[in-house]
This record gives sequence, structure tokens and C-alpha cells, in this order.
Amino acid sequence: MLLEQLVRKTGIAKYHLLDGDTADPLEVVRRVGEELASRPVDIAFLGIGENGHIAFNDPPADFKTEEPYIIVNLDDVCRQQQVGEAWFADISQVPLRAISMSARQILKAKEILAVVPGSRKAAAVKACLEGPIGPMAPASILRTHPNVTIYLDTDSASLLDPALHNSLAPKFA
Repeated sequence: MLLEQLVRKTGIAKYHLLDGDTADPLEVVRRVGEELASRPVDIAFLGIGENGHIAFNDPPADFKTEEPYIIVNLDDVCRQQQVGEAWFADISQVPLRAISMSARQILKAKEILAVVPGSRKAAAVKACLEGPIGPMAPASILRTHPNVTIYLDTDSASLLDPALHNSLAPKFA
């Protein structure tokens, strides 16, 4: 799906995809973890899921593991989001598990850039930016990184308290 929807459409020439369908997922996690450990990551591009996930770190996310990649169970909200975003035709096609970069590994990137559009993400954005930092709001861990930029549209920012984010207000006018 990433090849079809992103790589081919943008002309990205060099890429590394995780083969979780035909290969042994534990072997994939081990191999890509070793590869990643030998190369620093300059920038991580993220979204924030409807349930607050980053990568596929659904709530409650494991904030403690130092493993670069992990195998995670996808919750129903995340799985339904995959259908809603047309990655899959129906819920029966969405896997129950996925290979995900861990939250701690994401934080090792020198810079993190997240793009979070749409009203379906508004509650997750509010939890990320205004709630406590913790595993039940996985994206909240982004607030612990010194170099994060989160792009919101008016809809995804609609539940934010303007008094807490006055510097953001002109961007959404």
C-alpha cells in the first residue's frame, strides 16, 4: 500500500519497507533494529492516530522498551481508522498485529515532524498537547522531544484551549 499510495506517486527512489507479510516478523524486527542502530535518524515523519497512536503504538503504548522495532497488537479504533482512510476495504482485511517503530526509537530522531489533519483527530490532538504525558495518549510523548513540529488544520485543532496555545491561534484563523 505504501508503494502504491506514496512511494510511486512521489518518485521516492530509495526506501526501505518492512516485509511483515511474507517474512518472519520477529526476524524482520531483529534485522531492521540492527540496521537502524547503526545509522542515526535525522527526521521522523509521523501522523497521530485517532486513538493518539504514533507509528502503531496504540494505547497503552510501551514507553519503556528500548527495542527499535516491536510487534504490537492493533486496537479496534486503530484498525477501523485504517479502513476509514482507505488503506483497507473492510475491517476483516486489517491485520490484528503490526510491526511498529517503538516510541523511544521515534524520540531518537534529531527532528520529528507530524502532520495531523481532520476533525477525527481532534480529541487525540487535545490529549497529546494538553493532557498528561503517558501511555494512554501515546502522542503525548512527543512533548518530551526538543525538536518537534506538529502541523494541524482548523479541524484537528478545534478542541484545543486557545488560552493555552495563543501562539498557535493565528495559524488557524
